[in-house]
Amino acid sequence: MAAHRDVAGDPAVIRVLVADDQAVVRAGLRMILESESDIEVVAEAVDGLHALDLARDHDPDVVLMDVRMPHLDGVQATRRLVDSGCGARVLILTTYDLDESVYDALRAGAAGFLLKTETPDRLVEGVRIVAAGEALLGAGITRRLVDRFVSGRRPGSKESPALSALTAREQEVLALVAVGMSNAEIAHSLVVGEGTVKTHVARILSKLQLRDRVQVVVFAYEHGVNEPGGSAERI
Repeated sequence: MAAHRDVAGDPAVIRVLVADDQAVVRAGLRMILESESDIEVVAEAVDGLHALDLARDHDPDVVLMDVRMPHLDGVQATRRLVDSGCGARVLILTTYDLDESVYDALRAGAAGFLLKTETPDRLVEGVRIVAAGEALLGAGITRRLVDRFVSGRRPGSKESPALSALTAREQEVLALVAVGMSNAEIAHSLVVGEGTVKTHVARILSKLQLRDRVQVVVFAYEHGVNEPGGSAERI
């Protein structure tokens, strides 16, 4: 989703919905985000159900979603937002990096996650990254998260019918996306143009019915394209 532009056509403003059951956390996030000229906090939700209502009313670009909230947690709220066709990108906030709930939220369609201990600059950067349509894969953390929780959930066979829909080159690109390579890095590795890589990635997402690169990572590990505990150190 592209960030909203005002009626005067000024630079895009990123509209953010903050969902956290702790008032002091919401206030702190608002203060940090609204210190930036290109970010506006349009609403604050006290739980997942409230977040769904406010997302429908305010049409945010990004939802900062606490993973643990009463009435409806961040995982279920994320799943419902994605299933509803809402264009908002969900950025999960969590206290613990190796949290199964975070893994479930990524599988549900979240665009990435941040620890609540991150710096204000990293929070702002994360919001901008997901608002631009990119996935936020923290260095090392996503890899460890997937390694920890994927093993018990993978199907008995590594072969997936969905993979057979991909060309050999698309499967190669899939594996490289899953280890955290950018389009530019993949282009350099395969000695092709970056535009060609973008086309391959778009086709992979379409054929596998995946939302973004986060889901590519999860898919690749769950279907044996990349092995937990392997050499994928770039995520």
